Amino acid sequence: MNRIENYAELETSIVTWIQDYVSKNKIKALVVGVSGGIDSAVVSTLCAETGIPTFVMSMPLLSNRDNDDLSNVHCDYLTKKYSNVEKVRVDLSNTYMSLMQSIEACTNGAFLDSGLANANTKSRLRMVTLYQIAGSSGGIVVGTGNKVEDYGIGFYTKYGDGGVDIAPIADLYKTEVWELGKHLGVDQRIIDAPPTDGLWDDSRTDEAQIGATYTDLEYAMEHGTGPAVRILHDLNTKNKHKMIPIPTFKL
Repeated sequence: MNRIENYAELETSIVTWIQDYVSKNKIKALVVGVSGGIDSAVVSTLCAETGIPTFVMSMPLLSNRDNDDLSNVHCDYLTKKYSNVEKVRVDLSNTYMSLMQSIEACTNGAFLDSGLANANTKSRLRMVTLYQIAGSSGGIVVGTGNKVEDYGIGFYTKYGDGGVDIAPIADLYKTEVWELGKHLGVDQRIIDAPPTDGLWDDSRTDEAQIGATYTDLEYAMEHGTGPAVRILHDLNTKNKHKMIPIPTFKL
């Protein structure tokens, strides 16, 4: 992808866009979940640069140690560099386990799926936590999804990480987010880390779950061909319900 010639201009444009939205809507704070991945690192940095009070949320949930470490590294970096940034760490591991135990006790384990349902519940617990902080501070939740995930294949949890108020990088491809991250000075370990949602016990990567690389998916989105075009089509069709308004009965 060569859509962006000047990442400094892009940085300024996104920061200004966030500032304008906040000003017009009388918002008091920005709340961002920081996973330890490149998308949330870029978004949280851009939020910090607005000068608006920003809460960067580290929310371990039976997390891979590497992801948790990178989340803390980035949050700590932002709090030291920007006076408007505050780190909030909430460990949701016990909350999740308590919920699963309650469901098991009340249903004899009938609704305890060990796979996708459980992963999505973890994502939704994080969403609830973000909105608790946002609602208590007069703030909004800032999304961290990129163009491939949000509009290409629907690779997010409905009412989980898809539950946000604004989406600053949702028109950027993943490779563009990486380049913007380099420009912003994001820690090299975060840039180099394989993308993962951190919702699975086996720490599987995003590309392993999807079955294609981000580069191939971007090519398919831009050109309608290439090795990932079938995967793009199939996942877009399967997840279309996330990307369009919910069906509504009309009189």
